Amino acid sequence: MSLFKARDWWSTVLGEKEEFDQGCLCLADVDNTGNGQDKIIVGSFMGYLRIFNPHPVKTGDGAQAEDLLLEVHLRDPILQVEVGKFVSGTEMLHLAVLHSRKLCVYSVSGTLGNVEHGNQYQIKLMYVHNLQRTACNMTYGPFGGVKGRDLICIQSMDGMLMVFEQESYAFGRFLPGSLLPGPLAYSSRTDSFITVSSCRQVESYKYQVLAFATDADKRQETEQQKLGSGKRLVVDWTLNIGEQALDICVVSFNQSASSVFVLGERNFFCLKDNGQIRFMKKLDCSPSCFLPYCSVSEGTINTLIGNHNNMLHIYEDVTLKWATQLPHIPVAVRVGCLHDLKGVIVTLSDDGHLQCSYLGTDPSLFQAPKVESRELNYDELDIELKELQKIIKDVNKSQGVWPMTEKEDDLKVSAVVSPNFDSVSQATDVEVGTDLVPSVTVKVTLQNRVVLQKAKLSVYVQPPLVLTCDHFTFEFMAPEMTRTVAFSVYLKGSYMPPELEGNAVVSYSRPTDRNPDGIPRVIQCKFRLPLKLICLPGQPSKTASHKLTIDSNKSPVSLLSLFPGFANQSEDDQVNVMGFRFLGGSRVTLLASKTSQRYRIQSEQFEDLWLITNELIIRLQEYFEKQGIKDFACSFSGSVPLQEYFELIDHHFELRINGEKLEELLSERAVQFRAIQRRLLTRFKDKTPAPLQHLDTLLDGTYKQVIALADAVKENQDNLFQSFTRLKSATHLVILLIGLWQRLSADQIAILEAAFLPLQQDTQELGWEETVDAAISHLLKTCLSKSSKEQALNLSSQLSMPKDTSRLKKHITLLCDRLAKGGRLCLSTDVAASQTMVMPGSCTTIPESDLEERSVEQDSTELFTNHKHLIVETPVPEVSPLQGVSE
Repeated sequence: MSLFKARDWWSTVLGEKEEFDQGCLCLADVDNTGNGQDKIIVGSFMGYLRIFNPHPVKTGDGAQAEDLLLEVHLRDPILQVEVGKFVSGTEMLHLAVLHSRKLCVYSVSGTLGNVEHGNQYQIKLMYVHNLQRTACNMTYGPFGGVKGRDLICIQSMDGMLMVFEQESYAFGRFLPGSLLPGPLAYSSRTDSFITVSSCRQVESYKYQVLAFATDADKRQETEQQKLGSGKRLVVDWTLNIGEQALDICVVSFNQSASSVFVLGERNFFCLKDNGQIRFMKKLDCSPSCFLPYCSVSEGTINTLIGNHNNMLHIYEDVTLKWATQLPHIPVAVRVGCLHDLKGVIVTLSDDGHLQCSYLGTDPSLFQAPKVESRELNYDELDIELKELQKIIKDVNKSQGVWPMTEKEDDLKVSAVVSPNFDSVSQATDVEVGTDLVPSVTVKVTLQNRVVLQKAKLSVYVQPPLVLTCDHFTFEFMAPEMTRTVAFSVYLKGSYMPPELEGNAVVSYSRPTDRNPDGIPRVIQCKFRLPLKLICLPGQPSKTASHKLTIDSNKSPVSLLSLFPGFANQSEDDQVNVMGFRFLGGSRVTLLASKTSQRYRIQSEQFEDLWLITNELIIRLQEYFEKQGIKDFACSFSGSVPLQEYFELIDHHFELRINGEKLEELLSERAVQFRAIQRRLLTRFKDKTPAPLQHLDTLLDGTYKQVIALADAVKENQDNLFQSFTRLKSATHLVILLIGLWQRLSADQIAILEAAFLPLQQDTQELGWEETVDAAISHLLKTCLSKSSKEQALNLSSQLSMPKDTSRLKKHITLLCDRLAKGGRLCLSTDVAASQTMVMPGSCTTIPESDLEERSVEQDSTELFTNHKHLIVETPVPEVSPLQGVSE
């Protein structure tokens, strides 16, 4: 049992499927017994009125039949119940019941019973007021300082205050600027009504101002009002609390001052009667109800606050004094005197759980048994610990944490790409143009040896390649079970993907004896899509802006045998030239020398060279492996085409800058649009119509600007995505050329790929430029550094969008420069340190100022020239484009 749990004194459940709210609970001596004992009055939205007088035999008893004094079905929903002096000519207490369209005042009386059934209670209708407007809530008090009676003020759903002087209707007033009704309370000390408007500000209106203001039934100004005979309803004071209020309560425990308590959605406020804040408290949980109930010490007030975590907190001003657990979420809370027990807390939930409880603790009668004490033999414990450590060490050495064979045999994943296109293409909503877009089927097979749970297959391909389905779920897989799924892949955009490789990842859980839910594991399988999925045979081009020459150590191979599906033979049957046309429209030409061991790839777009170059090298390696030749190798002897690469970087960065500017401009126009809306709303709600002063024209123009800017942002995002895809293709090509140029190992190429391709997606918050610059700077200051002093330099821990790309381009140039001078890539600090010792002075230091960067740029200019001039300096002498190839 929890120490801080509310002690149940009496409880019951009201009706079946009935609903209640904060106004449905009231505590008072409604039958005027005069003994100071309160009765519990509860009304429900189903129209039931109940009056309880709990008499539990022992603490925690449920409701007995005699506890229910009265239960009446009033047919109409009961919004609020209050007890006060509502009948003229007497100061007896009466019950006011608020319905949606009427106000009823009843007298409650009891008759002594002559038999064992006890007393009989009944209610008598004293008077009723039929309302012209739908009611929301009400408050009561001695409005205007009257003595010995209470007046009632009802707030309607459209913001009208209707005042009733007991049996007669007094007047009605509309609150200025009212949109939605809020909680309402009356302060007798200042004779004013306090509410919270839909503008999220507390407002106070004097009763005298309400009484002498313009009648609510005459909202339109008359000629007399224009001459000044009427008075306008003005607010006494306002306070902006910045949130909607749940309830308001005005308390006064001494004659000198009163306090206004406002319960918000996240805070509760205590205000002076002039609207100044006494204090406020930020609540940790979402509140549901509250009640300021007493003043224990001078100048402080205790408050009960219920929240949606079934908790009831007791605060002394802003200090939490007690927290107790309730069995339900309270929507109303009251404190009263029941059965000679003072301070009983009565709570009501929205589904009818009524509970009377008190605060306190119950002593724990449990005593922990004494543990048998025995002396420890530390020598034996040390021997046992060493034996266990030895066993653990031997297990880790032999098979690791998980046995590899077991891990591999749990699940086997294989992917097979169909050699033929689908008979009916699955491509939909493509943006390629007039070309017919094919689709190819990929089948992924899962073979498991043991029981697997919650297996999820996710498939990923590089955009603009798309899948017909990319997620598959298998809740349970029995042992020795094979599951196969099939999906189609096709090209959706008009640009080329950076890779033709797909990845199938399976995450699953394997149950064990100790963990029935299973141990999470992941396995993946890669598959390669055919080139013909995105490419068609095309006419070779004689001229091109970008050219690459790849050297090999073996005799050239016929392109028809390398690319059998792209044969487009002419009359002279040229076998050493081939054209490719991508579905987006761009063309690439591949030439093979008949006498030298060179291949040339040329295209109008630099990034389009990547896929054909990579496909050429892969097919050459597969061709010579089938021939049994293992020493085949490719190389690149030209200069790395950094200038073309930098142009793509600049274009991508320019789109990021444009996107940032467009988003700022869109934000400004949106703020302007909302400001115009607020002004127009104020004009439309004003009782004295004023000219719009072309605000409607300005609103329409701003709306069109917002729509145009939103379209521009969307278009820029699409262009940025395409630019990032092309930049990845160019990056793959540059990494390939650097690897062939310096004959880098697979591990070193993997380091380059991790540095140049760290992101799958490019965003404004974290972009490609700053991420790659940080990675290259790290390589330059570690494995490619000149001295240990450079290795000690710290990099910035925060990545932000740079002002331009000059620093990034200089670092890429410097990276190539150091690789050309003998530097090698590695991740181990020991290897990097030894490498630094071997090549002193061979690599320049990382520039820390603009002067050093300029010097590095001048030193590297000779090595990395514009690649467009490279073809002129190192041409393929035996082959000219489309001429002399067939000799």
